[in-house]
Amino acid sequence: DVQLVESGGGLAQAGGSLRLSCTASGFTFGSGALGWFRQAPGKPREGISCISRSDGSTYYKDSVEGRFTISITNNKNTVTLQMNDLKPEDTAVYYCAAGTGFGTVVGGSPDYWGQGTQVTVSS
Repeated sequence: DVQLVESGGGLAQAGGSLRLSCTASGFTFGSGALGWFRQAPGKPREGISCISRSDGSTYYKDSVEGRFTISITNNKNTVTLQMNDLKPEDTAVYYCAAGTGFGTVVGGSPDYWGQGTQVTVSS
């Protein structure tokens, strides 16, 4: 099975930056996609960004486009989410996710999930 280990997150002030990383291991498929989801208290989990391991194609939810940047390194096994110009509404638990296809991750049905990391943005 694929295992996803997240790092980063924490507390930031509005307008500040944070960086999340997720290292995946156990891939048995050569391509697929890695992405990030988040869940705020009382709200459903939402996909916010995704990147293809084969061609680097990316997806961003409208609410984070222009502020967040997703990238992939380390032989395509580490995905990083650079979060700039943070807003209080970005406060949530952030989850790394992996799937066999870009569409499955973007569509909200990845095959694997990380344990989640808290991001809190104060106003």
